Amino acid sequence: MSHPNNPSVDQSDRVVPYNLRQSGRTPVELLISTRVRKSPFWHLSIEAGCWRATTYNRIYHPRGYIKPEDGGMMAEYDALVNRVTMWNVAVERQIRVHGPEAEAFVNYVITRDATKIKPGNGKYAILCNEKGGVLNDPVLLRLAEDEFWFSISDSDLMLWLQGVNVGKKYNVVIDEIDVCPVQIQGPLSEDLMAKLAGEALRAIPYYGLMETQIHGVKVVISQTGFSGEKGYEIYVRDAHENAEIVWNGVLEAGVEFGLEVVAPAHHRRIAAGILSWGQDLDFETSPFQVNLSYQVPRNKTADYIGKEELERQRAIIDSGDFPFKMRMVGLIFGGKQITDYAPDFWLIADKNGNDIGYITSPWWSPELNTNIALGWVPVASSEIGTQLQVKLPDEYSESPGLAAQGEIVDVPFRTSVNPNIREVVKAKGLDYAE
Repeated sequence: MSHPNNPSVDQSDRVVPYNLRQSGRTPVELLISTRVRKSPFWHLSIEAGCWRATTYNRIYHPRGYIKPEDGGMMAEYDALVNRVTMWNVAVERQIRVHGPEAEAFVNYVITRDATKIKPGNGKYAILCNEKGGVLNDPVLLRLAEDEFWFSISDSDLMLWLQGVNVGKKYNVVIDEIDVCPVQIQGPLSEDLMAKLAGEALRAIPYYGLMETQIHGVKVVISQTGFSGEKGYEIYVRDAHENAEIVWNGVLEAGVEFGLEVVAPAHHRRIAAGILSWGQDLDFETSPFQVNLSYQVPRNKTADYIGKEELERQRAIIDSGDFPFKMRMVGLIFGGKQITDYAPDFWLIADKNGNDIGYITSPWWSPELNTNIALGWVPVASSEIGTQLQVKLPDEYSESPGLAAQGEIVDVPFRTSVNPNIREVVKAKGLDYAE
């Protein structure tokens, strides 16, 4: 008998393999206790109809508002792509680096060139360890010459940054601040935000920042988001005092636009090729394995953590080889419509039925009329057009035990309203971001 953790899938690149045991949904009740933080928006999400949640950055995170019998996640998708939505994303903890040497410190811990981020702007960035593994992929906001905010994904970045500075001793203060964001995403987001913050809001460029007030509360607004649709993030200062004021202000202003409170749109971010840390990549993942090579500049002369190893990896790639056994790809495949989060890393097999990889992020695309996914396969099986099989659970299989036919395709699956930096770099014929 084969082992249920599927050792036939090569994970020898990793020290800690992903758990590929197919355990299914195994429903359990989420315990609410004081060990995990409730954000200032938590009770507001419950009032808005949140019926399930997970944890992210050790904070309770809403992951569903519309019940399955009322349309579930695809009804939330419809609100996002056709109207406007608000998400509780207070789990994006804000880690501030503040002080005379803030730019130098940030430049040392991110792979991109922090000196090119002007005050009042942000960038998507990655931080790597000395092995080149991606520790976090935050949106990095530069509020001032001496102040940066890391709007982090799901790992304890503050502890890493503080630990790095124990030895480096840059003249900075590194701490978490009482700032919590909500995302306003969808084609009507600009009109809603202009109603809240004034017509000057319309001039904010992609990844630009605006400091203003909403109903008397000081906020920072960025034109960013996790969806591929037009969208903004409202960073509420002194959030434990002001959460209700801003949240309820958005609800009131959003009535005329058909605003819905929904969960973060993993269905849309997959279509946009946006990665989810901890799901698609982690600290054992090289940026060269997951279409993040553009985050490793060739022309950054300053030292940064992981530089030596990442440049070694790129030299191998430049020579025509690839220093890893697995890489991430995009797939389209058959089966019934996947309209909710996958509970397992579903297995990918070759045309002969041999298990060779696994899917990390699947969902149904109404626009493409097919299931789409991000997944890991051997490098030798990663070319666009390669035919594969996806071993779906019975709830999504056309017939119990029948694998769905699939094909590797280019990512993103759908063009973003604001093309992400990977798309921009590709269009310009470059291999790294300025």
